Amino acid sequence: MPVLAAEVLRLLAPKPGEAFIDATVGAGGHAALILRATAPDGRLLGLDRDAEALAVARRRLAEFGARVTLAHGEFRDVAIRAREFLGGEEGSGAARPGVDGVLADLGVSSLQLDAPERGFSFRAEGPIDMRMDRSRGPTAGEVIAAMAERDLADAIHDLSDERHARRIARSLKAAVSAKALKSTRDLADLIVRATGYAHGRAHAATRTFQALRMLVNDETGNLALFLDAAPGLLRAGGRLAVIAFHSGEDRVVKAAFRRLTEPGAGFDALTRKPVRPTTEETTANPRARGARLRTIVRREAEDGETPAAEEW
Repeated sequence: MPVLAAEVLRLLAPKPGEAFIDATVGAGGHAALILRATAPDGRLLGLDRDAEALAVARRRLAEFGARVTLAHGEFRDVAIRAREFLGGEEGSGAARPGVDGVLADLGVSSLQLDAPERGFSFRAEGPIDMRMDRSRGPTAGEVIAAMAERDLADAIHDLSDERHARRIARSLKAAVSAKALKSTRDLADLIVRATGYAHGRAHAATRTFQALRMLVNDETGNLALFLDAAPGLLRAGGRLAVIAFHSGEDRVVKAAFRRLTEPGAGFDALTRKPVRPTTEETTANPRARGARLRTIVRREAEDGETPAAEEW
C-alpha cells in the first residue's frame, strides 16, 4: 500500500472523468488508487526518472489500458510532459486545458531501497551508486571523489542536518585517497566510525546516505522547478499534493505553498499543517514514519466562472 493512501485520496478527491498527474509514479500504488476513483473515463499521466520503477508501474497499471500514460522523465519536466499528455499545441495562443490534480511523492521507493545493486541502502552490500536514473550522471561514489572536502561537508550538513558532517567528509575523502571506499557497506562502516555510534533512534549512516542521494539526483533543484511548474497546470478546483519525507524538503514545500496561498495568488490551503501517517500505518510500514503531506487547491474565479489553467 502506498504511503498515506487514504489521506491522498481524501485530499485530491478524484472523481470520474478527471485527469491527474502522478509526477513520481514509482511502482504505481497511488496511481492505481486514482485511476480506480476516476473510472470509467478518467486519465492519468505517470512520470518517473527510474526506468526500472516505470517497468513495474507499467505491469501494475496494465488493467487501466489507454486511461494511463507512462513516461520516463524527471518531475521537474512536468509541464512539458503535461502539454504532451493534454494535447496542447506550442504557440497556439489559446487557453489550454488543465488537470484536476497533481501528486508528487518525494520519497525513495521500496523498489530502490530493496535492490542492493542500486546503492541506496546502508543495510546491504552494493555499489555506491544512488542514481534514480541509471542512464545518466555520476554515481554517489564519483561525486564523493570529485568534490572538495569542504563542499562535501556543507552538502551533507545542508541536505540532512547531520551534525558530524565535517568529520564524515574528512573520513570520506581520506578513504577515497586510500582507495578504501568500494561499497555501501564500506561507506556505512566509515560513517559509524566517524560519528562514534552505530544506532540511536536511527542508524548513524541514515542522514549521510540521504544527503548523498539528494545530491546525486539534484532533488532540491528538481523540487524547486516542480513547485514552480505544477500549480500552473491546474484548472479551477484542481489540487496539488506533495509528500515530503524530511524537514528540509517539507520546508521548501511549505514556503512555496505559503506564497501560492497569499491573497490574490489564486490558491487556498487544504492542509494548514502537514498530514502525518497514523500509528497503525507506521507500525505496518516503518518507512512511512517521516511522511508529511501538504495540499493546496486552485480557487474558482470570483464571478463563478472556471478559469483555464495558466499558459505553459
